[in-house]
Amino acid sequence: MPFLLAISRVIDAFNEKLAVIANWLVLLSCLISAGNAFSRYAFSLSSNAWLEIQWYMFGAMILLGASYTLKKNEHVRVDIVYGHLPTRAQIWIDILGGIFFLLPATIIIAWLAWPMFHNSYVQNEISGNAGGLLRWPIKIMIPLGFWFLSLQGISEVIKRIAMLTGHLPADVHYERPLQ
Repeated sequence: MPFLLAISRVIDAFNEKLAVIANWLVLLSCLISAGNAFSRYAFSLSSNAWLEIQWYMFGAMILLGASYTLKKNEHVRVDIVYGHLPTRAQIWIDILGGIFFLLPATIIIAWLAWPMFHNSYVQNEISGNAGGLLRWPIKIMIPLGFWFLSLQGISEVIKRIAMLTGHLPADVHYERPLQ
């Protein structure tokens, strides 16, 4: 178990670095959005490329931030039953959900998204909008984002198993949404 927990720590640290990139993309996207709006209203100058780069950054934010969100246990979940269960049952739900739902879905999506990126790259696909950007830089984010989410899913399963076996304290902190 110590070896698996070491792997989990490496994955967690890697996804924390991705979260920093995602956070910087938020700021950069806001600055580009403000600059684009300013130039459009002040000088009547605008470009589809500026709009598209904002969309690309938004997509990258989501795809890079999803794994960190899973690490922090902040993903949206159906809390009808989960929140009322004892901690040990919650850990089992997390393990089984990770193994039978999260990992198969993320691995399949990453696998199926790779040819989409590859074709876009080989064909040098460009947006159909005037002044549009290359499409492959954002399309590679789809398989990468889902591979990173898969890695974090593996890390979470390792940590939950460690909680069950007493190698980690049993803490599945989850804040119920206020509704």
